[in-house]
Amino acid sequence: MTTPKNYKSRTSVRDTEIAIKIIKDNFERKLASVLELTRVSAPLFVTPQSGLNDNLNGIERPVRFGIKSLQDDEVEVVQSLAKWKRMALKRYNFGYGEGIYTDMNAIRRDEDLDNIHSVYVDQWDWEKIIPKEERTAKTLHDTVNKIFLAFKEVEIAIEKQYGGAYEKYLPREIFFITSQELEDLYPSLTPKQREYEISKKHKAVFISQIGKILNSGAPHDGRAPDYDDWELNGDIIFWYPPLDMALEVSSMGIRVDESSLMHQLERRNCLNRLDFEYHKQVAAGNYPYTIGGGIGQSRICMFFLGKVHIGEVQASVWPNEMIEECYNNGIHLL
Repeated sequence: MTTPKNYKSRTSVRDTEIAIKIIKDNFERKLASVLELTRVSAPLFVTPQSGLNDNLNGIERPVRFGIKSLQDDEVEVVQSLAKWKRMALKRYNFGYGEGIYTDMNAIRRDEDLDNIHSVYVDQWDWEKIIPKEERTAKTLHDTVNKIFLAFKEVEIAIEKQYGGAYEKYLPREIFFITSQELEDLYPSLTPKQREYEISKKHKAVFISQIGKILNSGAPHDGRAPDYDDWELNGDIIFWYPPLDMALEVSSMGIRVDESSLMHQLERRNCLNRLDFEYHKQVAAGNYPYTIGGGIGQSRICMFFLGKVHIGEVQASVWPNEMIEECYNNGIHLL
């Protein structure tokens, strides 16, 4: 955990709670507007047999529990809704150019807790149908620019709410770079160090092609093989001065089609996933082609309110030593 010297929150705990609602309400409206999305309800848990849960990097353990009325058959708390949303778009009869968003809440039991990582995950998950011919980098970049516009408009709304004392961090435009270009730029640095350098330079960046193998022989970061197309995905990262760090606020991408699904499953040696209903439907071309992602609710609240610990904007559980360190340094955990 990082503890900035002489930290003092811009808002009291009560005012922080009020500000959280202002930020979430404003951003949700802006996101739905710029991407033309309809809000839907979403599951908190799914059956393992459905193949709908996100296995993230493949090592994180989902939270599981049995249900009495199902003869104690187990279900899993979702780790994200990346796959469920694509299925929902087909079931709900959405068409080209139409999309959905929802509040996603999850429990990630294997998360390493620090200033920006919590066991409790809250984000807006969104998904939109596109024609197959629009599965391009241009579509991806255009969508990133629309989402960045939503961030900028919320920043303006927060500045009006809190006056001239509010410190803005976002640049006029977001900078685009591929993970290979980033490695070529900083070949001697680790992926996280590269994110630090590029975000500090440009303030807001979109690093694309997450998950594919780079010239160094390793990917920039892990990404599950069965939802994002590794050639057409990426992360939105902001430079965050209060913690002197690169802050990832969104992971998104154009979803796999039939060929990229097979290629990526082969690369990860997990063709056995084709036994799941979701994967069968994608491989058969029965699901719509989509673009989608997740945007961290607590992280954007941190960002816009200048907080230094995610526990200042969400209620979760923390190690006793972290609670004590926060208390001793004026960091008020909810």
